[in-house]
Amino acid sequence: MNRISRVALILFACFASVAWGQQRTAKCSNSWSEFLRPNMERWNPCEKVLNVNNVGSLSLKWRHKIGSVRFSSSSPAVVNGVVYVGSADENVYALNASTGAELWSYRTDGEVPISSPAVANGVVYVGSDDYNVYALNAKTGAKLWSFATGGAVDSSPTVVNGVVYVGSYDNSVYALDARTGAKLWSFDSGERGGVTSSPAVANGVVYFWGGDNINLYALDASTGAKQWSFATSGGGFSSPAVAKGVVYAGSYDDNVYALNAKTGAKLWSFATGNYVLSSAAVANGVVYVGSEDGNLYALNASTGAELWDYYLGGDVNSSPAVANGVVYIGTDYNTDKSVFALNAKTGAALWSYGLPDPFGTESSFVVANGVVYIGSDASYVFAFGLK
Repeated sequence: MNRISRVALILFACFASVAWGQQRTAKCSNSWSEFLRPNMERWNPCEKVLNVNNVGSLSLKWRHKIGSVRFSSSSPAVVNGVVYVGSADENVYALNASTGAELWSYRTDGEVPISSPAVANGVVYVGSDDYNVYALNAKTGAKLWSFATGGAVDSSPTVVNGVVYVGSYDNSVYALDARTGAKLWSFDSGERGGVTSSPAVANGVVYFWGGDNINLYALDASTGAKQWSFATSGGGFSSPAVAKGVVYAGSYDDNVYALNAKTGAKLWSFATGNYVLSSAAVANGVVYVGSEDGNLYALNASTGAELWDYYLGGDVNSSPAVANGVVYIGTDYNTDKSVFALNAKTGAALWSYGLPDPFGTESSFVVANGVVYIGSDASYVFAFGLK
């Protein structure tokens, strides 16, 4: 090989290495763009600021009141320096992520107390109790389109490959064109209750708890055709998590289930002491999930064996978030210590904070760029960070 060829090869190798490094970096987004995160695991592997050694120094950066109505359980989405959240006062808010200053609000015709916004390609998608799914311009809040369902939309939308997946209290799950709002398909899951579960979408399959209060369903993401269903004695409210070919979901029958994502076959179940309304987070081979028995559980993702539990002092309907070795969780009623940061490996408490409201929070944490965000049942949004 001549000198010129060797130089060319070296330059090509360097370019390829840089390009590959940039490609890998580009894939790691520190935003938290929707309830489950795009990995469907409620785990932010890109967070590098907060860790087990410094999270104990978290302090309040700001709090912002979003209306005067209580019991807003919408969880924030954080994208490009903006926090998006719904409220029981019928508004969707956009707040400056650094200061909490309100950037815009959009008023729907019904409460937005539970549905958590999803943000994709400059658009905010959110459900409302006025039976509609809304698409709003992320910069201005201007309405781009709305889609009417047959019931309240407390489900949090999930956006994958230009399609919005969302459930409704009319017992159906909808797939909508993200650009136009046109219905691509819908699936009716029964007539006993509504679909509050946020659909998890992985490898071309949509997973959610049905409105029949019995089954967890798997549908073809392109057509809505049923692939399988798994029956329990209580159905579910929580949103499934999907990791490494396994679906993890909590149920009203007090159990956490692990199911084969392709077949729906049960791999294991774990019994808690009460309803499991909390949506699981999965990280590094561990499933984290709360229960109304007051505990946060850490379970071996392969076997379901309990690794540790931590008693929070009240119902745990909040869903955990995991980032950089720390798991974040809130409780409904413990006013002295309403929100917690725990060591993800050991369950040891690293930090806690008492929200100024006797009802704590059913909202769920998001962690991005060294800041922790959560809503409270008193209709505040809080941001915590290092000094």
